[in-house]
Amino acid sequence: MKKNNDYTGPEELYEDDMNLEPAREDKEEVEEQKANVEDNLSDEADPVEELQVKYDDLNDNYLRLHAEFDNFRKRTLKEKADIIKSGGERVLTDMLPFADDFERALQALHTAEDKEAMVEGMDLIYSKFLNFLNQHGVKEIEALGQPFDADKFEAITTVPVQDKSQKGVIIDCVQKGYQLNDKIIRYPKVIVGE
Repeated sequence: MKKNNDYTGPEELYEDDMNLEPAREDKEEVEEQKANVEDNLSDEADPVEELQVKYDDLNDNYLRLHAEFDNFRKRTLKEKADIIKSGGERVLTDMLPFADDFERALQALHTAEDKEAMVEGMDLIYSKFLNFLNQHGVKEIEALGQPFDADKFEAITTVPVQDKSQKGVIIDCVQKGYQLNDKIIRYPKVIVGE
């Protein structure tokens, strides 16, 4: 019973004007969301278990990798120690023929009457030894007549010189120096002009 005036109050609403369907749909939607949340809460145990399994796998992989690296490190240290222990084996094996040559030379020296032949034999052994050193990368450092360089030479003493061109120049070599490839393994001991 609707009146003709513009005011519509709650008492004037009719039941057929009320739309109850959307309220039912909202209620169903809320219940559906509630069920989804409950399902998610019950499913949360599964992700925790999955994460635990992943953690266990990663931890196992880490421990294995750590053990492998530790074994590698120990093996490498052992190999280095073996190399240091027997590193010069090849060079020493190559030097054994010189020991044989010197032994023969000494035997011949005790019984020899020809001094010239003995000197020639010693020269031969010496040249053979120098070739051996060159084959292994050892070279003599030239010193005489070179300008003095504290990085290459060890000065024993200085000697006054009369010629000004010989100041700061190596006049005499007391002990030869050698270098292995580019590294000096023994510095030449020299006398420098002053």
